[in-house]
Amino acid sequence: MDCALRIEKEVDKLAGIKTVQVNFMNSLLKVEYEDGTEILSQIHQAVKKAGYEIQEPISRRTDTLYVEGMDCADETRSIEKQLRILPGIIDIKFNLLSSKITVEHQTDLKLIQNALRKIGFESHLVDKTESQSKQRFLKKNKMLILTVISGVLAFGGILSQSLSAPFLLTVILFIGAIVTSGYHIAIKGWKEARNFTLGMNFLMSIAVIGAVIIGELSEGAMVIFLFSIAQLLESFSIERVRRSIASLMELAPNVAVRKVDEELIITPVEEIEIGDRIIIKPGERFPLDGVVISGHSTVNQAPITGESHFIEKIAGDEVYAGSINQHGTLEIDVTKKSKDTRLSRIIHMVEEAQAEKAPTQQFVEKFAKYYTPVVVTCAFLFALVPPLYYGQSFVEWFYKALVLLVISCPCALVISTPVTIISALTNAARQGILIKGGTYLENFTKMKVMAFDKTGTLTYGKPSVHYVIPINGNDEKKVIQIAASIERQSEHSIGEAIVDYAKKINVELKSVENFQSLIGKGASAILNGKKYFIGNHRLFEEKGWCVQGVHSELEKIETRLFTAVLVGNEQKIIGIIALSDEVRENARLALQELYNNGVKKLVMLTGDNNITAHAITKKIGIDDFQAALLPEDKVAAIKELKDEYEFIVMVGDGINDAPALAAATMGIAMGASGSDTAMETADITLLNDDLTKLSYLRKLSRKAVKIIKQNVFIAILLKTAFFALAIPGLATLWMAVFADMGASLIVIFNGLRTLRSAS
Repeated sequence: MDCALRIEKEVDKLAGIKTVQVNFMNSLLKVEYEDGTEILSQIHQAVKKAGYEIQEPISRRTDTLYVEGMDCADETRSIEKQLRILPGIIDIKFNLLSSKITVEHQTDLKLIQNALRKIGFESHLVDKTESQSKQRFLKKNKMLILTVISGVLAFGGILSQSLSAPFLLTVILFIGAIVTSGYHIAIKGWKEARNFTLGMNFLMSIAVIGAVIIGELSEGAMVIFLFSIAQLLESFSIERVRRSIASLMELAPNVAVRKVDEELIITPVEEIEIGDRIIIKPGERFPLDGVVISGHSTVNQAPITGESHFIEKIAGDEVYAGSINQHGTLEIDVTKKSKDTRLSRIIHMVEEAQAEKAPTQQFVEKFAKYYTPVVVTCAFLFALVPPLYYGQSFVEWFYKALVLLVISCPCALVISTPVTIISALTNAARQGILIKGGTYLENFTKMKVMAFDKTGTLTYGKPSVHYVIPINGNDEKKVIQIAASIERQSEHSIGEAIVDYAKKINVELKSVENFQSLIGKGASAILNGKKYFIGNHRLFEEKGWCVQGVHSELEKIETRLFTAVLVGNEQKIIGIIALSDEVRENARLALQELYNNGVKKLVMLTGDNNITAHAITKKIGIDDFQAALLPEDKVAAIKELKDEYEFIVMVGDGINDAPALAAATMGIAMGASGSDTAMETADITLLNDDLTKLSYLRKLSRKAVKIIKQNVFIAILLKTAFFALAIPGLATLWMAVFADMGASLIVIFNGLRTLRSAS
């Protein structure tokens, strides 16, 4: 203690120091100080003056650990309590179904692992868990063998008792059954008690010890045997959920056939760089994302996008890791490293989604936090009050208290929600729907109003030039040359279509200067010393260059569902380009299914003009629309809808949709044609741009919420029923164990139903 005070005293003398904390147990010094670059060297000198040397400050980092045997909410509370006392712990996130914890910290990882070891948990970094899989399998087998031995001894004791065998033999058999199944439970229970955590292992240990004390050896043996069986069954059922998640990781192979000159080399995917060439033969899975360089084949992308039909792939087409090549051999130019593929992003987001707790889960965990101490207090009062104040039998009421202890564990209640949520999230991922957390899955049932962007969402977003109208004595090639030269600097889909058309009709593109993007309107640039503009009707109306003849041409274009792009200089319009963008073939069906599934209002928000917007809404059967919107106008429209309807979904694909996606209650991005910005901003992504998946998601959401409610009801009903039976003494210890763990198994197996179809 004197050493700590000496260090604190020396460091505290320095100017700008706010707080000083010394932890000699872990050899750590934590100093909070005002901004400044000189103070670190001064701290070094102050500590040296106190007689110690310090290392460089530990940088902030995030580690994900696999924690062996962590499969109960009680255990997560115990772990969190143990880790929170460590210096440098910033944040802890639990993934119960994957037995993982993610710790953000500024401390030595070994300290975290030692802290876990103190309460009975071995842990390994996630990237090392593969080497531990055999060890985990052996541990499960060990528990199974011990449980079988315990069962044989327990039933042997019952048989010995019924045959009036020597009393000592009966006692040995029962004690053997208790010790065989119960020693590992007792060890965990002791560690829970030492950390002041009322976990199931502690409660069960007290119940069995109490049964032995009052001479109920047979019940003690059967209780621990049934509890071990239930733990095994619960572990196996949760493992099924884990396997469903792990199956996503196994979609892409670990090696690829890399082409170097004319030599083919089998190479681990981690060693393949962007730009490398790989060969995919018929029947093989794609190991990485890339672009087809040569070959022709059909590809099954269902594992990644959920598409039910095969997709034809030729040179220039994108392919994704995890997809299956059907027929021809393809040569691929790798575009993403293994950690950055679309499949890797899906797996990462699914794993992250498990840590996001749904509203019901948050409520249940808060409820369970208070429920267990209340029931334990009741058990304590049951054991003492009737014998001390009313002269009742101590053994009788002590036994009732033991039954209450068993009933008090909230495992079934706590696990009722997450097992359902993660099963549904995994189901959705298989269908090409990526959901960032249980909150969005659960809340999707509340959505009554949905807003849609037009281009790239309700339409394919791949416009093509249909025809060109030269104006004021210009010709088609000049209009296209100016437009394409400017749009070559843009990444907009309309610009790409114009550039493609220029190449098609062999128009030479010119270099431009001072390119400027006019957000929501178009672009401008200087070509051959003259400034030109390209954009929508709004831009040219603001400039005052539109005349009646232009208006009439625009009206003809827009009534045919074409998009009009105007080209002009600083004096006049020189031409109009009409582009067509087809409405998605399943858009009308998808919107009708949403109506049939309880959505009350559908709205289209578009930057297009009123005439085109009105024509499209009639074609696809949508309620309402708002046209000629800039990105900020879409945000304002979303806010207005939220004020009126509270819960709003926005579906979009482009960078300009990102603000509206963020403003909505829930944002949904188109994953295939959508921008990375839109996908990062959105809460849900449709990986194959299939709008009919929205109805599937709504059905899945309803099914998940229904099962969650069923699970919570089952768990609470069984707890309440056995609590009522325990008071008059109608419930026995083994019945309480059977009810508690039976409830856990019921809610797990019920939750697993969301792994199947949403209907």
